[in-house]
Amino acid sequence: MSLASIPVEKIKGVGPSLLEKLHQLKIVSVKDLLEYFPYRYENFELIDIHRAMHEEKITVEGKVITACQVQYYGKMKARMTFNVLVNHEVVKVVVFNRTFLKNQLKLDTLITVTGKWDLGRKVITATDIKMGTADGRGIEPVYSLKEVPLKTFKKIVKEAYDQYAMQLRDDLPLQLRQQYRLISYEDAILFSHFPENKEQVRQVQRRVKYEELLKFQLKIQYLRYQTKSERQGAEKIFDEHQVIEFMNRLPFTLTDAQKKVLEDIKQDLRSGSRMNRLLQGDVGSGKTVVAAISLLMVMLSGYQTALMVPTEILGQQHYKSLLELFKPYPAFKIEFLSSSVKGKRRREILEQLASGEIHLIIGTHAIIQQDVIFKQLGLVITDEQHRFGVNQRKMLREKGDFVDVLMMTATPIPRTLAISAFGDMDVSIINQLPQGRKPVETFLIDSSKLDRALGFIQDTILDQGQQAYVITPLIEESEAMDVQNAVEVYHLWQHHFEGKAKVGLMHGRLSQAEKDAVMEDFVANRSQILISTTVIEVGVNVPNANLMLIYDAHRFGLSQLHQLRGRVGRGSQQAYCLLMSDIKNEQSLERLKIMTGTTDGFEIAEADLKLRGPGDFFGEKQSGAPVFKMADLVEDYKILEVAMQDAYHLVSSDEFHHNNEFLGLRDYIQETVANEMHQFD
Repeated sequence: MSLASIPVEKIKGVGPSLLEKLHQLKIVSVKDLLEYFPYRYENFELIDIHRAMHEEKITVEGKVITACQVQYYGKMKARMTFNVLVNHEVVKVVVFNRTFLKNQLKLDTLITVTGKWDLGRKVITATDIKMGTADGRGIEPVYSLKEVPLKTFKKIVKEAYDQYAMQLRDDLPLQLRQQYRLISYEDAILFSHFPENKEQVRQVQRRVKYEELLKFQLKIQYLRYQTKSERQGAEKIFDEHQVIEFMNRLPFTLTDAQKKVLEDIKQDLRSGSRMNRLLQGDVGSGKTVVAAISLLMVMLSGYQTALMVPTEILGQQHYKSLLELFKPYPAFKIEFLSSSVKGKRRREILEQLASGEIHLIIGTHAIIQQDVIFKQLGLVITDEQHRFGVNQRKMLREKGDFVDVLMMTATPIPRTLAISAFGDMDVSIINQLPQGRKPVETFLIDSSKLDRALGFIQDTILDQGQQAYVITPLIEESEAMDVQNAVEVYHLWQHHFEGKAKVGLMHGRLSQAEKDAVMEDFVANRSQILISTTVIEVGVNVPNANLMLIYDAHRFGLSQLHQLRGRVGRGSQQAYCLLMSDIKNEQSLERLKIMTGTTDGFEIAEADLKLRGPGDFFGEKQSGAPVFKMADLVEDYKILEVAMQDAYHLVSSDEFHHNNEFLGLRDYIQETVANEMHQFD
C-alpha cells in the first residue's frame, strides 16, 4: 500500500485534537507527514574559532572573563557586552535586550554562544546563549508548525519513520543516484528530520531538490512526447511572393529578430505538424506585424484565422490596424466580435464564420463561446496570452481539427520560468526594438518634486504638441479606492492645466462605451493628458504620448511598471517615465532603481523574479509556477537545467518506457499527469 493512502491517524500518538491541527498543515497521510520538511536548520555544532569565516553563523563554548556592561537606549532596549575566552582567544560577545542574563553570566561561568562572527573585530553578535556546554545540540530543524508543539511533531515523525521506513519507495533509479552521488529516499527522510551534521543536511537538499525538479520536468517532457504523434496538422501552402510583397509595402523595415521569428513560424506552418509556439517580445518590439504576416500566410492558404485579445480596447485597436494593413487584400473579410456585439449583428458574424465568409475574426473571450463555429479554422493567435486561463486558450484551439497555435506575450518571462511553465512549447523571442526608437528615460522622484514635474510636462511635452499618461495609485484591496484615487488626481490635474490642456479620465467603473470614448479622444489628441488606473497597461498604442507619471510607483511590480512604461516612446521622439514614490523602505527603493537603470524587459523580469518569487510572477490565476517543498526556481536554476536535460533523455529512450528500474518515475507521471494534462496541452 502506498504511504500516500495511509491516513496519518494510523500513527501512534495522533488523536482527534492533533489530527485536526495536522490537517490544517495539509498533513493528511503518512507520506505528507514524512515529507513535511523543515524550512531551515539551526546549526549549533561547535566550531574552532580560528577556522570561523567572517560573518559566518557560529557556535562556540567559552568562559566568561569580564563583567557584563549594559547600555540602555530607547524605550525597553538594551545592549549588553562581555568577554569570553574561547580556544585561548579573547572574544567579545554582544547581545541585545536580554539583560535578565546578567546575573547568570558570572566570572568563570562556562557558556555556549551562537551568533554572527565579526572576524576583524573579534565580536560575536549573539542570537542564543546557553549556560553550560552545548550538550550535543548539533543541527536542529525548524518547521512551520502553527499550533503543533515541536516536541510532539518530532515524536510522531520518528514513530512514522520507525513504523513505515520499510515501505518507503525510492522513485529515483539507482543509475541516477550513482551518477549524481545522491542518498537514498529513506536516508533523505531520516536525515531531513534528524540530521547529525551539516553534511547530512546538504545531502538531503541535493537529493530532494533534484528529485522535485526532475519529476516536474518529466511531466512536461512526457506530455510533449505523448502528444507529438497527436500533433498532426495540415500543411499550409501559400504563395510566398505575396507575403514578400506585403512585407515590402510596410512603411518600415523588419528587424532581424522579427525576420527570424517569421522564418520559424513559416517552417511550423509548412511542417504538417500543428504549431505550438510562444512568442515573447518586449514592449514595442513589433509583435503585431509578426502576427499580421502569420495571419496572412494562413489566409492565403485558404484557412480561417482568429486573434484573441484580453480587452475590448486592445481588440478594437488590433481590428483597426489590421483592416489598414490588409487593405490591399479586399477579398479577405475581417470582423470584430466581443460581448458588446449583440442581436442581428452578432448573428450575421456567426453565420459568416460558419460559412467561411469571414477570413479573420478578432475578439475577446466572446469568440470561444459555444455558438461560435468556424468552417475551417487554421490559426489561432492569443495576444497577452498570460491574461487567459488555460481552458480558455484550449477552447479556442479546439474550434478546428488542425489548428496551429501562436501565443504572444509582451511580459518577458525569465528563462527559469519559461523552462518550467512553457517547457512543452517552442519559444521565439523578439529582442530588438524597431529602428528609430529611443529608450525611455526613467527617473525616480518623490512627491516634493511634483511641481517641477508639472513644469517639465508643460515645457517638454504639452508645448511640443505631445501627450502624457498619469497612472494613479494602485490599491489592491479595493477597486472603489482605485477609482477614488483616479478621480481625485483628475480634479487636481484638471485644475492645474485649466486652459492649457484637456485632461481625460479612465478607470474600471466606466462602461465600455465610456472607456472607448475616452480612449478615442486621447488617440485623436482631443485630450492631451490621460489620468488612468492600470486599465491602459496592455497594448494601447498612442505614438504621440511621450511621458508617463506613475503615482506611488512602489505599489506596482517591476514587470507591471515595465508594461506601463511601454505605453510611451512608441514614436521617434524622446520619451520619459517619472516614478513618484515617498517610500523609505530600502528593498522597495532598490526595486524602483532597477527601473531607472535598464529598459530591457528580460533583465527586469529576472530581477522581478528574484524579488517576488515564482509564485507571484504569474499571479494567482496562473498554473505555470509550481510549488516545491525544497527546490527554488531561482536559487536552484543549475539543478533545474540538469533535470530538464535528464528528463528529455529519459522520455526519449525506450529504456525509460519499458525497464522496471524506472517504474517509480513512470507511476508518478501516470498518477499526476491525468489531473494536470490540460496545463501543458
